[in-house]
Formats: sequence, C-alpha cells, structure tokens
Amino acid sequence: MRMLLKNMLDLSIVIVNFNAKEYLKKCLDSIFESKLENFEVIVVDNFSKDGSVEEIKSYIKRIANKQACSLVLLENKKNTGFSAANNQGIKKATGRYILFLNPDTIVYPNTFKIMVDFMDKDKNVGAATCKVLLLNGELDDSSHRGFPTPWNSFSYFLGLSKLFPKSKLFSEYTLGFLDLSKIHEIDSLGGAFMLVRRQAGEKVGWWDEDYFFYGEDIDFCFRLKEKGWKIYFVPNASILHHKGLSSGIKSHSKHLSHADLETQKAATVARYDAMKIFYRKHYSKKYSRLMGFLVNTFINLKFWISLKKL
Repeated sequence: MRMLLKNMLDLSIVIVNFNAKEYLKKCLDSIFESKLENFEVIVVDNFSKDGSVEEIKSYIKRIANKQACSLVLLENKKNTGFSAANNQGIKKATGRYILFLNPDTIVYPNTFKIMVDFMDKDKNVGAATCKVLLLNGELDDSSHRGFPTPWNSFSYFLGLSKLFPKSKLFSEYTLGFLDLSKIHEIDSLGGAFMLVRRQAGEKVGWWDEDYFFYGEDIDFCFRLKEKGWKIYFVPNASILHHKGLSSGIKSHSKHLSHADLETQKAATVARYDAMKIFYRKHYSKKYSRLMGFLVNTFINLKFWISLKKL
C-alpha cells in the first residue's frame, strides 16, 4: 500500500465547467504555472454553449508534449449538476488528494504546494481550503463557515452576523470570531477550492447527487465531520474567485456574468432547494415539526424575495 501511494500523483484537480470559457482558460494558465509538479487536471464540461469545449480541446493541443501534467476533458451532453459532474471526474482521478476547483478562479504559484504539504502533515485532516478572495479583496464567506443550524441561518439572513461579526452567539455561521490570519479548524468550506484526502472522500461516498447546484459542499463537509475527519482553513495560501459567473445571481460579479434570466432563475431555485434538502437530511430529526415548518416557511419567503430581485 505504501509503495502504491508513492507511485500516485500528489494531486488530481477536478474542474466542473459550465459556460465559463473566458475564465476557464485563465484558470488553466494559472494551474500550469504552479510550483507543484506532480498533478493532473480533469475538466468536466456540463454542456456549455459558449465554446468552452472547443477552447479546452485547443488548450490540450497547445500543451501536448510540453507539460508533464495531463489535462483531460470529459464532455456531458446535458447539464448533470455540480455533484454528479464532480463524481464523474473522480472516477478518472488518480491523485492522493482531490482538489475540487471552480473554473472562475485564479490560483497563485505556491498555493498547491502549500496545501498539499499541509495535508501531508496531519493525517486526520479530511479536507482543507485556502484563503479564497473575491474581486473586492474580501474573503469569500463560503470558504469559512459553520453549519447552517436554524439559529445560525436566522442570524445570518436577518443580518445579525453583520451587526455583531465577532459575536459567537450571532456569527456562528460565518465564524467571524475566529482569527483569519491563522490556520484553524472550521465546520465547512466552499466548493470553489476544496482539497480532499482520497481516503476521506471514499469514506463518505464523495458528492451527494441529490444536490444539483449549491449546498453540496456543506453537505460533504457535514458528512466528513460525522465520520470524524477534520476540516481546516489555511490562510497562508490563497486564490482569486470571481464567484457567481455561471449562475449570474451574485451581486459582486453579476456584471461579468453572461447567464441569461432562465439560468438565473434555475440557479435561484437550486439554491433554495438545497437549503431544504440539507435541513431534511441532517436536521429534520433533531428539531421539532414546528421548527421544520418555520424553517421551510422562511426559506420560501427568501426564495420569493430573491426571484423578485432578478
């Protein structure tokens, strides 16, 4: 077994792409400028209509015989969703660690090496993320989260976590009371940059395909924690995340997205469906029926408000 692990690649990078052609190319450029040498890239395209497939095929030709690392394209004939496409990529992955990376990210040269070295030092870490920065320089809050219990969710959506960002009572979802300059354990990280130990992923059966888009990363982390794995935030490595380009529903990147109204509506439906799925799977038996009714009513209200804003 030790000999087998030595012969494995350090890192398999799985990228699920949907209509992110322009940014995917920049992402791949940054990946192949990395200081980590022993890795492979698997791009799963979810039936993009923007010429992404042609761009990736052209990219593969350009780097043929020039890069020691491989780049593989898997083409889907329909949009299978984020979870299903990631599971598809995993079947081709050979690395000791699997990095789930969004196509609208830019990776800095030392990031992969720092993160792999960190994972190698603690065998109890099932998954880790780096500092994921948005275009405005702020931290992508999905990379540093607690779990969305009813109280944590209400505190977040009612704005209490913004009013009291350092309060453990009100900011348990954003974990704003923790020191972002230091490495520390968290509950959940985001799918934009999610480095997973192969053994940990196999223990939980990888991604839950009941989630189409949104929520699957929190669910993944929840199941890792249930199995006793640790999840860490490592701020001495970082990436840039344009966030929301495929969905077109994030305010900070909406002006950069080419998503049409139909795509925005579908993404909004998937987002709030994910909240209901997560509550049903992980909290419905822990809380009363009344709490379940209140949670679902609140989600429906937020969904209606979000649709009106499109």
